[in-house]
Amino acid sequence: MKISSKGRYALAAMILLAQNSAEGSPLTVIAIAGKLAMSKIYLEQVFALLRKGGLVTSIKGSQGGYQLARSADKISAADVLAVTETSIFEDTESTAPDSQPGIERALQDSLFTPANSAVKEIFGRMSLADLAEESLRKAANEAYMYCI
Repeated sequence: MKISSKGRYALAAMILLAQNSAEGSPLTVIAIAGKLAMSKIYLEQVFALLRKGGLVTSIKGSQGGYQLARSADKISAADVLAVTETSIFEDTESTAPDSQPGIERALQDSLFTPANSAVKEIFGRMSLADLAEESLRKAANEAYMYCI
């Protein structure tokens, strides 16, 4: 499985929005791009997809920016990837359905379908709230300096 930069940027930005959601103020694309060291122009394209997918809302004006459209525990990683990735959750195409139907069924039933289901399940159960909490925990662990 390979997640494109668009999907990875979207997940990182959405985690940042989830961490910021307690403050209640929106974040601008410029602020998000600065915090994540990402291209502002590319991130604007990502947010267009997230807004179109109903995952973020935009607020106009000098105090504007983006906020999560619903609470972080109600948005999964699968939701984010579904609006930014074109093929991650699509079914695998047939390989040899006419010439070797037994091989085709074996591949689909024993390998491709279970793998797709497992990926969907893992991404579906991981909420932005979970990812935001885990990222803060990881950052706190890295902040300690050990001297001997």
